[in-house]
Amino acid sequence: MGEVQVHALRGIDLELSAGELVVLLGPSGSGKSTLLNILGRLDTASEGVVTYRGKDLTTANERELTEYRRYHVGFIFQFYNLIPSLTARENVAVVTDIAKKPMRPEDALGLVGLGERLDHFPAQMSGGEQQRVAIARAVSKNPDVLLCDEPTGALDSSTGIKVLEALERANRELGTTTVIITHNADIAGMADRVIHLSDGRISEITTNAVKKRPGELHW
Repeated sequence: MGEVQVHALRGIDLELSAGELVVLLGPSGSGKSTLLNILGRLDTASEGVVTYRGKDLTTANERELTEYRRYHVGFIFQFYNLIPSLTARENVAVVTDIAKKPMRPEDALGLVGLGERLDHFPAQMSGGEQQRVAIARAVSKNPDVLLCDEPTGALDSSTGIKVLEALERANRELGTTTVIITHNADIAGMADRVIHLSDGRISEITTNAVKKRPGELHW
C-alpha cells in the first residue's frame, strides 16, 4: 500500500499429508486466509515455494494453475456463493460438468445429508443447508484437497456442527486432504493436526491423539 508494507505471513514452513484433516487456528489478522489462498493458488506469495505432489506451483503457468484449481482443489468459503436461480442439484452440476472424475450431483448432496432437497432453490433453504450445498459442490469433483475458509463463521453452533459433520464425512469417506481455517478453538478437537497461527507465523503445531466427532464439539 504505497510505501507501507504489510507482512501477512512470515517464515511459514509446513507439509500437509494425504487424507489428513488439519485445522488452521488463529485470531483475525493472523494470516489464516492468506495461507489458505496461497495453498489454493488464488494468491501468489512474494517469496517461498509451494509444491503439490512434487510439482512446483510457484513456477507453474496460468494454464497449469487453472488445471490445479479445477481438478485437484475444492474451495469452501464462509459465504456460500450459490447461484440463486439454480436448484441445489444444478448448483452442484455446474462443477461436475467440468470435472474429470466427478460424483453424481445427487450422490454429492446425499453425502452432506441433502438427498431430499435436490430440487430446492437456495432461497428455500436455511443458511446451514446452503453451506452444505456448497460443500457438496466442492467435493463433487472428487478433489484431492479441500480448503475451507471459516465454513461455520456465519452459522449458529448447532447448524455449524451439521456443516462440520459433512466435512468430516467427506474427509473420512473420500480421503480428501481437508484444511479448515477458524478462530474457534473448539473446532480444533476434530482435527488430526492443529496449526496455530499468530502474527503471520506458526506459533505451534499440535496433534490430537483422540479426535472428537463434530457432535461432541460445543461452543
